[in-house]
Amino acid sequence: MPPKKSEAKELKALDAYFKKAIKELAGYPARQLFDYSKLFNFFTYHINNIGDPFLGPSNYRINTLEIEREVIDEFARMFHAPKDEYWGYVTNGGTESNLYGLYQARELHPEGVVFFSDQTHYSIEKNLHILRMPHVKVAASVNGEIDYQALQQALFIEKRTPIIVANIGTTMKGAVDDVVRIKEILSDLKIKQYYIHCDAAFFGMILPFLPELEVQPFDFRMNIDSIAISGHKMIGTPMPCGVILTNKKNHERMGSHIEYTGSKDSTISGSRNGLAPLFLWHELCCARKKGFEKLISGCIDKAGYTVKKFNEHGIAAWRNKNSVIVIFPKPSPKTIKRWQLATEGPISHIITLTHLSYKTIDQVVSQVALDLSPKKPKKQSGR
Repeated sequence: MPPKKSEAKELKALDAYFKKAIKELAGYPARQLFDYSKLFNFFTYHINNIGDPFLGPSNYRINTLEIEREVIDEFARMFHAPKDEYWGYVTNGGTESNLYGLYQARELHPEGVVFFSDQTHYSIEKNLHILRMPHVKVAASVNGEIDYQALQQALFIEKRTPIIVANIGTTMKGAVDDVVRIKEILSDLKIKQYYIHCDAAFFGMILPFLPELEVQPFDFRMNIDSIAISGHKMIGTPMPCGVILTNKKNHERMGSHIEYTGSKDSTISGSRNGLAPLFLWHELCCARKKGFEKLISGCIDKAGYTVKKFNEHGIAAWRNKNSVIVIFPKPSPKTIKRWQLATEGPISHIITLTHLSYKTIDQVVSQVALDLSPKKPKKQSGR
């Protein structure tokens, strides 16, 4: 039965609106260029990944749990998790991934205190409120990286077990907290019991595809406890999704068997989106690594171009190393709204993902330059 005319008209208008909005999406990390047409048939099923993906199928058989395990295995390889010593699942996004990492930290260290910088994603503070976990917010340096001296002083004062959130690409400035240095601080203070959670929501799918010598290690080679990655940001999926990857020994102390589902209740949500692992599997397990390397390299080149174009207009734009986030002074509200620019205080940023063309970058830079140029006083008419 064809849709009613009013419905068809509304859907057509919505599609046209999205097509235009994508062309003007400059400030948020949501890759828009992808092709999942091979998977369209799976939209005709209710795919529900209830239960633990590592414990085999639940009683509900319309699931992608096996594919979800393959996705987790791929992320484990990417982040150097020791073979057979990891666990994880596909979440509804970075916020849930962070929630699980902090929840696990709380269960392992009930008296622990969470340390994070003031540039940490807002989901961390929200999750800490939900979990009722004590915490200390540490200042960040100008580039957005945690202030290590301030962190050391805070750790020295607080005697309870530290739970540290390391930012692997801050939301506004794309700064990466140095896990090596954080561990050195813990060693200098003779702190032997701690938990490190890495929020790598965006940059978790950038840094592994760069030459190793250019990237400070932040993954399981550094004996971290958990890591959060988003699926919809750099990979690009039609719906928000993410991954939590954690140490298997830590995970085994969580969850309980549920007779109703025939599986262990070890995830945050009961029913989970079974399509999300399918999309991630399509991009990660069926694609070639070289394809992602080329994609990341192209985005970083565009970021360098964007800084250069801003600087040519006399605008003090900059970016952190290996970052696709370009920071510049905040322009007019009209420009912010049109180009969907993320803004915080006196700064805004552009994120140079695949859908952002060089032509669009030039347009944004020109408009920002116009906004920031000194306004000439109007001539007063004589009497």
